[in-house]
Amino acid sequence: MTDVLTQIYDKRVEAGQLRPDAAQRAALPLFAPIMAYLAQPAPKSGGLRGLFGRAKPDPAPGLYLWGGVGRGKSMLMDLFFEHAGAVPKRRVHFHAFMQEVHSGLHAARQRGVEDALVPVADKIIADVRLLAFDEMQITDITDAMIVGRLFERLMGAGVAIVTTSNRVPDDLYKDGLNRALFLPFIEFIKTQMVVHELVSETDYRQHRLSGAQVYFSPADAAAHVEMARMWDELTGHDPGAPLHLQVKGREVVVSKAHNGVGRAGFWELCGKPLGPGDYLAIAQALRVLMLDDIPYLSATNYNEAKRFVTLIDALYEGKVRLIASAAAVPEQLYTEGAGAFEFERTASRLREMQGADWGQAHAG
Repeated sequence: MTDVLTQIYDKRVEAGQLRPDAAQRAALPLFAPIMAYLAQPAPKSGGLRGLFGRAKPDPAPGLYLWGGVGRGKSMLMDLFFEHAGAVPKRRVHFHAFMQEVHSGLHAARQRGVEDALVPVADKIIADVRLLAFDEMQITDITDAMIVGRLFERLMGAGVAIVTTSNRVPDDLYKDGLNRALFLPFIEFIKTQMVVHELVSETDYRQHRLSGAQVYFSPADAAAHVEMARMWDELTGHDPGAPLHLQVKGREVVVSKAHNGVGRAGFWELCGKPLGPGDYLAIAQALRVLMLDDIPYLSATNYNEAKRFVTLIDALYEGKVRLIASAAAVPEQLYTEGAGAFEFERTASRLREMQGADWGQAHAG
């Protein structure tokens, strides 16, 4: 049990499926206690233990794996998840999971439940013994106010939790509103979960993109083939799932996402009345955005063009890698009409974002 993941990792390296990485290999034994825990019968609740008030069982184990973008955190978690045994388990992007939790809370409150978190957590406890979260990040105060109680209840009832994050626990919800109320959860992570930094020096996602073409024009059949190929390469042929983001009580959806890579069409993100906050949420949730079918821009689609400018600004400031198919090269997308002069800055950013090493310094 202790070295099964290491053996699988070594075999994949020998087969050329993975690049050897000492930091990744050294992290694999951290999953062994969780695998051993899951191999045991599920803990029972209630019964004589509850009747006579005996001490509760120890919480389920947890692992918080953090580090820079593209270091292989999600790959290691996938390897563990694949070999975690025949237990009820679920792997989900953290933002998508929290969206489901909020929906469950709303439904419970509609039924008049006094503590809405209890039935939501108990439903999860009944369904799974292992939760694997990708890209844990707290940016919303509503998430910050409930995630501590939720984790404590889940792990206390025997649900093991493994999560990846780009942030050290002490930086979660940094500078957030009422952050003092969130600090007990940080302490919970540090005391109840194994916290490990993956210190690999190689950004494998950037390595795959370094020198690769990331802007395809015109947006014809050949461009669509290349976009599909790059999606498969970055996600391991995963079909992706919708990513739901809560922004000030509204829902923003990226139609496909997996392991920090998202994909959407121009009209999905720029044809709807989205604003800077929405695009900032997308930039915070993703490390790569694939945007399909950017059209020619002009006065006839001025509102959509303005949103596109705002989207690119958010991606640029967040150092999110952009892979796009478009009707023309950046300098020829918006050549006349109101807004054409202002678009020159956006065109310059689009050109800069195609650079082989653009965004490599970002580790947030």
